[in-house]
Amino acid sequence: MSLEKEIEQRSDSTCELCRSKENLNLYTLEDFPGEETDGSFMICSVCKEQLEDPEKADPNHWRCLNDAMWSPVPAVQVTAWQMLNNLKAEGWPQDLLDMMYMDDELKSYARRGLKNEEATPEAVHRDSNGAVIEAGDTVVLTKDLNVKGSSLTAKRGTAVRRVSLVHDNPEQIEGKVESQQIVILTKFVKKV
Repeated sequence: MSLEKEIEQRSDSTCELCRSKENLNLYTLEDFPGEETDGSFMICSVCKEQLEDPEKADPNHWRCLNDAMWSPVPAVQVTAWQMLNNLKAEGWPQDLLDMMYMDDELKSYARRGLKNEEATPEAVHRDSNGAVIEAGDTVVLTKDLNVKGSSLTAKRGTAVRRVSLVHDNPEQIEGKVESQQIVILTKFVKKV
């Protein structure tokens, strides 16, 4: 069976990004580090045009990535991650990126394909011991912290679950303490 027929059958003759059934083509990622079937997917003409010319990207069209990013197909995951990064300024793509999981090798490949990745390297958030903190992690406070603009004091030893990252500042994370969303300096937390 040809690659195109195999991918068409796997995708049920739909665009694997937006689920459109019209004007489909096979799309293969360049230099993909794996099986050819993992590096290829079906794409509609609308997605392909916007993917190849980011200036034409319609952010509302790409809300389909909310579903596509969970695809088991590595090429679809890479493409979704790259497009979400290109649209980060819209706000909502950052929330999806915070939820998205890709293994390290695939994420490394995806980073190489970003046009502006050299200009904006991803900030690495580290706890007081130097461990990398990722979105969704649980951390414990290592000292009592007075919360600005509030009478709340976040006590040492308090667990902060499902933290989110402050993407433009690697020294800050956000999380809820006593039902209040606060910004926490990474030097005062320890990853659990």
